[in-house]
Order: sequence, then C-alpha cells, then structure tokens
Amino acid sequence: MKRVMLEIAYDGTNYCGWQIQPNGITVEEIINKTLTELLKEPIFVIGASRTDSGVHALGNVAVFDTNTKIPGEKISFALNQRLPKDIVIQKSREVPLDFHPRYCNSRKTYEYRILNSRFPIPTERLYSYFIYYPLDTDAMKKAAEYLVGEHDFKSFCSNRTQVVDTIRRVYDINIERNKDMIDITISGNGFLYNMVRIIVGTLVKVGLGVYPPEHVHEILEKKDRMAAGPKAPAQGLMLKCIEYPDLVDENK
Repeated sequence: MKRVMLEIAYDGTNYCGWQIQPNGITVEEIINKTLTELLKEPIFVIGASRTDSGVHALGNVAVFDTNTKIPGEKISFALNQRLPKDIVIQKSREVPLDFHPRYCNSRKTYEYRILNSRFPIPTERLYSYFIYYPLDTDAMKKAAEYLVGEHDFKSFCSNRTQVVDTIRRVYDINIERNKDMIDITISGNGFLYNMVRIIVGTLVKVGLGVYPPEHVHEILEKKDRMAAGPKAPAQGLMLKCIEYPDLVDENK
C-alpha cells in the first residue's frame, strides 16, 4: 500500500464544486471514477480544499491510497490521458502514509480577479467578476492591511459552516491593478467557508467608497457575518497553490 499525492488544475465552470454531492457532477467524482478505472481498484481521494461550484484551481491537492505498481510520478501521465480537458493533473508523487492534505502544516494561496471596466469582456466572463463602477485600489489596500495576521474571521465566514474554531492566520494580501484587471492574492494557513469571497466582497465595498478602510477592523471585531460585505461571485476565484513546507519532495 502507498499514498499518492496529486496536484490538480481545473476549470470549475462545468462542475458543482470539488466535493461529491447528489445534485451534480463534481471534480472529486470525476477523479475517483477515472482513477478506479485506471488502477482497477476502488479509489476515493481526499482533497485539501473543497472549492465551490464555479471556482477554479491551478494547484488543488488530493491524496489516495493504492496497491498499484505504477510509480507515483507516472500516474499523472496515465490519468491525464483519461480525464476531461478541463481537469489536468499537474504532478503526482508518492508521499508518507500519514500525510493528510487538510491537517498537515500548509500555506494556501488564492487569487481573485476583478474586471473593472466600462464594458464586460466576453472571454473573461467565466474567470473574473465584472464591476462597472471605478474601484479605489489604494483604499482597498489600506483596508486589506487590517486582515493580515492572526484574527477571528467569524465575520468573514458563511453561516453554513460547522467549524467551531474561526481563528485563522492571513500571511499577506496583495492587490494589483493591470489596466482594467484587478488581481487580489491572499495567502494563509487556512480559510473558512467562503472566507476569501467574503473578504473580496468587503474590499469591493471599500473600493466603491461604501466603507472607509478602517471599517474593516470594526467588522473583524464584531464577529458577525452580517457586518461584512456580500460574497463575491465564484467565477473570479482560483486556488493557485497549496504548499507543504514540512513535506520533502524527493523528485526535485
């Protein structure tokens, strides 16, 4: 028996998120089915991040246990020949049997893209959030500073979550404008349900002048979801990567 880790990229447009559910096709379901057919044994992957419907990924992580004799690093090649074009395994390798993608020390990085222009661009409609009104990115950057560090992010968590501990550490938030596209990159040790999208929705309110930057600190202190801004749409969000500093990569 060995444990294999997959680094997975996918376009989330046509999927009902990562996690298997009864109301539609998910990324996890497709990978389980394809691996089972490839390895001729029942396979059930464990994912690091349960992205929502419409959310994309460049580097989500999943592991599975198998008795196959195929080397871990070769599984990606065989799997990619069978997967649909909107799901691609970027890398596969064997990891220790006790490695768990959700419970091991990690750094997750998300990117959110906002198209801030007079008119929408059709080719960006599935990969960005279109906002017509001008956004003040300087104000958004000042507001984001209040979110960096270890805080109770209960105000930035969907009420649907069942998590008891809402304290998380955000390492950095970077906001850059390139012409009409605004990229918001957020890194942290973990994120609550819808946390990134609620942070973005709140920063948009600041960019529109609805909230002053310092109001974000008040939102944190209230620990109340109703105090924060709306949840930004799913299509603008992408999971860029998940890094495991304690995991040695022997293939490098």
